[in-house]
Amino acid sequence: MSYQASTEEHPLTIIDIASLAPLVKARMDAGPFDYISGGAEDDWTMRENTRAFNTKQILPRVLQGIEHVDLTTNLWDIELSSPVIEAPTAAQGLAHARAEKAAAEGTAAAGSIFTIGTYGNTLIEDIAAAAPKAPQLFQLYMSKDDGFNRYILDRAVKAGAKAIVLTVDATVGGYREEDLLNHFQFPLPMPNLTAYHGSASGKGEGIAAIYAAAKQAIVPADIEKIKQMSDLPVIVKGIQASADAAVALGAGADGIWVSNHGGRQLDGGPASFAVLPEIAEAVQKRVPLIFDSGVLRGEHVFKALASGADLVAIGRPVLYGLNLGGAAGVESVFKHYQKELAITMQLAGARTIEEIKNTTLREL
Repeated sequence: MSYQASTEEHPLTIIDIASLAPLVKARMDAGPFDYISGGAEDDWTMRENTRAFNTKQILPRVLQGIEHVDLTTNLWDIELSSPVIEAPTAAQGLAHARAEKAAAEGTAAAGSIFTIGTYGNTLIEDIAAAAPKAPQLFQLYMSKDDGFNRYILDRAVKAGAKAIVLTVDATVGGYREEDLLNHFQFPLPMPNLTAYHGSASGKGEGIAAIYAAAKQAIVPADIEKIKQMSDLPVIVKGIQASADAAVALGAGADGIWVSNHGGRQLDGGPASFAVLPEIAEAVQKRVPLIFDSGVLRGEHVFKALASGADLVAIGRPVLYGLNLGGAAGVESVFKHYQKELAITMQLAGARTIEEIKNTTLREL
């Protein structure tokens, strides 16, 4: 029997982002839901990602004469309605029948950036065509086969990608016990792999088999290689140590993306928010700094920006919105973050995103 994904298409009424996961769980099969929602091993790092935001406080400032706040910002010359962007997530066809096309449409409608993933359920060109006037990035899981790397980067460039996001923290898949308990295998093909390999790549395989084809021995020189192959800026995603940020910058990285893959890789590692300030110190504003992992509130976005991030990315919440409401559901998720962030800014006394970046948080 073929996999039946959601076909919902409507805006969502959202009270808080955390409440979306139980709604999705109630209507999805256990295997796909646990693949999307789960973390590695005991899920400790996944939980810590959100808990870590409570280690710092926002000191409210009053008498600032603020009537309206301005959430707009930019990545290079790309104008954005807010600093919240979409983090690349694989296999969005698990969440919705229109998969990445609907997610790209919803992200574009919210005035944000969509990042096309290597392991998506939709061709790169079709995702780009779904939101033709919106900025998109392309996330690369580097392959051992440079023929594939050139092939897929060429397609991303032709589709109009503004930059390449090189994921470096997933040379193997984390030990995800839910996937093992569910005997989870992808029920849908990954056409960007299929188009090169000539078979239904991805379908009927687990995440370990998918990652087996990826390059394990990624080195700093690969950053320049990807830049030469694509002639696009390269953002290095999966940085969790300031020393690695320095190495990536020395190798030519055009952006640093602080992430622990949403707690899906190394369990027992620190929360992304815990290491963000030291990485920001190492970057010294030389390139854009993007942050993800555990972001469930506008307050979390504020704290990440105040700790050195330029943009904040969300992954699972986009998939939950996609499942519950298609493109309109994804837009609703972004709008909710924007609403919470605007309220936090007003109450904290920050008029603009730049003023948030100049805010000092209180240590507990």
